[in-house]
Amino acid sequence: MATIFRDLSYRYQWLYDAISRLAALSVGGEGRFRQLALQGLNLNSDTKILDLCCGSGQTTAFLVKLSQNVTGLDASPLSLQRAKKNVPNATYVEAYAENMPFTDHEFDVVHTSAALHEMQPEQLRKIIQEVYRVLKPGGIFTLVDFHPPTNPIFWPGLSVFFWLFETETAWQLLKTDLPGLLRESGFDVGKPILYAGGSLQVIVSSKA
Repeated sequence: MATIFRDLSYRYQWLYDAISRLAALSVGGEGRFRQLALQGLNLNSDTKILDLCCGSGQTTAFLVKLSQNVTGLDASPLSLQRAKKNVPNATYVEAYAENMPFTDHEFDVVHTSAALHEMQPEQLRKIIQEVYRVLKPGGIFTLVDFHPPTNPIFWPGLSVFFWLFETETAWQLLKTDLPGLLRESGFDVGKPILYAGGSLQVIVSSKA
């Protein structure tokens, strides 16, 4: 069940941005957070990139600096309206991540940032399968999302953040073996890289 704070943060862009900046302080700021899942990727101006669940274009703004071929997908018309204003030099598609209107083997890279924790377990499986479908052979799926903290100092802050701004799906993700789900769909999965006391994970996987 959504909290009033969550509803307000999606209604007012300034509030969402303030929350994002505050939450990202644990990794050195929002700019660094938005690029965590992009580190080490071999991207060029022709790389065809899908920013999955792009929101208002927070990471899309970094992706368009690396490639001239970036598509942002989101199910929210309001978010896409903001994204088009914030990052006009990308292409945008309104659709659900579990039913993407793209052909097979269309993208070199699929990226998603702090979105998978919004999904119900069955949704999550379908999204991973869809990502595998739209990636070219050898294509990369890179993501950043929550992870159970390995440093107990980070548990209180994460718990308060979840109670104020997230739903039960965020708690469910903490119990989910994301690398295992990716392998089930056929991905070759690298070892997750943890940040912020283990409360964030970056996973880079490739389509076999």
